[in-house]
Amino acid sequence: MDFGLVLQTDPPASRVIELMQRAERNGFTHGWTFDSAVLWQEPFVIYSQILAQTRRLTVGPMVTNPGTRTWEVTASTFATLNDMFGNRTVCGIGRGDSAMRVAGRKPNTLARISDAMKVIRALGRGEEADLGGTAVRLPWVKDGAELPVWMAAYGPKALKMTGEEADGFILQLADLYLTEYMVEAVKDAAVAAGRDPSEVTICVAAPAYVTEDDSPEALAHAREQCRWFGGMVGNHVADLVARYGADSAAVPTELTDYIKAREGYDYAHHGRSGNPDTRFVPDEIVDRFCVIGPVEKHIEKLEALRGLGVDQFAVYDMHDAQEAVIDVYGSQVIPVVNG
Repeated sequence: MDFGLVLQTDPPASRVIELMQRAERNGFTHGWTFDSAVLWQEPFVIYSQILAQTRRLTVGPMVTNPGTRTWEVTASTFATLNDMFGNRTVCGIGRGDSAMRVAGRKPNTLARISDAMKVIRALGRGEEADLGGTAVRLPWVKDGAELPVWMAAYGPKALKMTGEEADGFILQLADLYLTEYMVEAVKDAAVAAGRDPSEVTICVAAPAYVTEDDSPEALAHAREQCRWFGGMVGNHVADLVARYGADSAAVPTELTDYIKAREGYDYAHHGRSGNPDTRFVPDEIVDRFCVIGPVEKHIEKLEALRGLGVDQFAVYDMHDAQEAVIDVYGSQVIPVVNG
């Protein structure tokens, strides 16, 4: 199993770079960041420094979207990084939550994501793509250039499209039941589309918080550090409920039930521990969606995820123990899981 580190690009950028270097030293293979131009610093500028100051780490956004930048700009940026540092980028893409809403726009449609994925992937590989009636290619992209495009999804139509079109699937939660359900949906869609389902990389991303023991006090602190994640996921779940209905068979209640007490969301606290808009998230959801507890509990859950076909676990590292989690994963978790 590969391991990734997910960070926000809060200033100073030097700290983001240092944490990514630390992750690489501890056996992580991927470095991911949020991509929301108003809330955080521009990630692609920082990727250049991360790539320059690491040797093997693959970097990318978790996730970008088709509306913030024009597609040829996105493709050119990835292709430039790959030309400079080798094929060490991956394009995570989704509808756009904070990046679009904070700027007063609606998240993108699935049809727009589909078109964008095709264009970005083709241009990033040096192939020709159609930009609304104009055929273009990036003539400076060298032979052998690669740009995998991984799609973030929760709903049935998005899962189907991921299996049909994406190179990878990003699932932002670590619940075992929902992971099995959604991975199966993606792989079934891949098979129906005539694809080899093993060619779709499965990446589960969630907060990880390691405690010294499983005492009530230790677990309570860990939950408070990670409760923000249920609120972030809840934004996407609320969209699904609005689209399909609260009791629709198209979306499992294991995903939707917990947002009934959700009242609103201020993106000023997006992705941060202590987010006051996530008090509605119950402990059960934190435990299901995240990976918390002593080291052995992390190993147990990660091995279960791997058994469900997960190829990468990406650690959301937004809490008060960033360095500690990276180091413990490097010394006690990754060697056992991959031993």
